[in-house]
Amino acid sequence: MFVIGTAGHVDHGKSTLVRAITGIDPDRLQEEKDRGMTIDLGFAWFSLPGGQEISIVDVPGHEKFVNNMLAGVAGIDMAMLVVAADEGVMPQTREHLAILDLLKIPVGIVVLSKIDLVNDEWVDLVTMDIEELTKGSVLEDSSVYPVSAETGAGIEDLIDAIDEMFATSENRPNNGRPRLPVDRAFTVSGFGTVVTGTLLDGSLEIGQEIEMSPSGHKGRIRGLQSHKKKENMVLPGTRVAANISGIDQDQIRRGEVLTVPGWLRSSEAFDVKLDVLDDVPNTLSHNMFVTLHTGSSEVIARLRLLEDDKAEPGFSYWAQIKPNTSTPVVKGDYFVIRSNMTTLGGGVV
Repeated sequence: MFVIGTAGHVDHGKSTLVRAITGIDPDRLQEEKDRGMTIDLGFAWFSLPGGQEISIVDVPGHEKFVNNMLAGVAGIDMAMLVVAADEGVMPQTREHLAILDLLKIPVGIVVLSKIDLVNDEWVDLVTMDIEELTKGSVLEDSSVYPVSAETGAGIEDLIDAIDEMFATSENRPNNGRPRLPVDRAFTVSGFGTVVTGTLLDGSLEIGQEIEMSPSGHKGRIRGLQSHKKKENMVLPGTRVAANISGIDQDQIRRGEVLTVPGWLRSSEAFDVKLDVLDDVPNTLSHNMFVTLHTGSSEVIARLRLLEDDKAEPGFSYWAQIKPNTSTPVVKGDYFVIRSNMTTLGGGVV
C-alpha cells in the first residue's frame, strides 16, 4: 500500500480531483463544504488498475493552513502537485513545492487541473511555466498531466500514470519499530478512542501494547482499520485507524506518536543539517524562535546555529533545534521550520 499527498494553491481543484479519482469527498468538515475550501486534512482511497491499494491525503492550500498541510505530507510516498489551468502558478504552489523539496518526497507527479476553463494554447503556456518552476526540484522529471475533474478528461491517463509509477516501487521496510504520527484523535460511541495516521517503520497488530510519545500514556490496540476494512495487522506505509484502550481521546493531540513501549524517547534538543530556502526575506539568526514541523507535530522551538550567528538564504548549515516541548524524532527524520506564516527552510535530523 502507498500514500499520495496533494499539494498546491487554494481553490486549484485538489479536493475535486481527489473526488474524481476515488469517488470519495475528502472534505469531511461542514465548514469546508459551506466555504468550498479545504481547511484540515481529508482522506480518500482507491485501487489502481494493477490492484495496488492507494491512500490519498488531501491537504489545504490556503496560506493560513500550511501548518495542516505539513501535518498531512509526513510519510507520503508520492506528491501530487495540482495547478489550476485558469490561474497558473501561485504563491502556495511555490511554497508547497519548496516544502516537498525540503522533505525529500521520493516521487511526484504534476496535475494541470480545470483545463475545461481554458483553451489548448493556454494549457501549453501554463505547462511551460510549471516546467520552469520545477527545474532543480524533486518534481523536475515529472510529467504534467492536464485533466478536468468536471468532464473527466485526462483522469484515466492520470490514474494509469500513477499505476505505472508505483508498479516498480518497493514497499517500505519493516524494522520492527512502528511509529504512527497521529493526525486525528476522536471517540467512536461504543468503541472509545480512535487515532489515525500513516504508519512508519514497523507493523501494528490487535492486542499489541502501545505507548504515546511524548506524553508516555500507555494502552493497547483493540482494533485496526484501513480504508474502512478491519485488519488484524497493518504494515508500514498504511493509512491506519487504530482503536485503543487505556487512553482517553482528550489525552491525545495531533503530533503525538503511537509506538511500542521502550524505545522511542522524545528529545529536548537535536542536531540537524538545515537548508535555508533561497527566497526567505531575512537571514536567520542564532537562537531565534521558529515553528518546528516534523511528523504530524507542530511546536515552537529555538534555532541554534552551530557554525555562525547568521544563516543566509540558499545555504546549508549545521544547527541544533531545541523545541519548547520534548519531541519524538529519530535520526534521518525530515523537518521544516517556519516563522510568521513563512517557510524558512528544513532538512534532516
